[in-house]
Amino acid sequence: MEFGGLYSCRNCLNPLALGDDLVSKNFKAKSGQAYMFIHAMNVVLGPKYDKHLLTGLHTIADIHCSKCGEAVGWKYIQAFDLKQRYKEGKFVLETLKMIEQY
Repeated sequence: MEFGGLYSCRNCLNPLALGDDLVSKNFKAKSGQAYMFIHAMNVVLGPKYDKHLLTGLHTIADIHCSKCGEAVGWKYIQAFDLKQRYKEGKFVLETLKMIEQY
């Protein structure tokens, strides 16, 4: 899938992800819609913890913008349900925390 563009931190315009790395626009976060990416850049990973999400128990780590420190989403570290394992290692960015640039 190729979507093009660049997704940047809404707060400081630090680039966070490439549109070409976008996997899905069908994710939900506390703030609303979120997108899943294969890779993210210019982010700092927080500590790992287990959390019950809509699709079950996962080990995740919050991700923050490396420039301004804004919490922008999370990274899937481990999925306990075999059907959810495709998420492992991928990043979810909240749409309210980023802007799309071309």
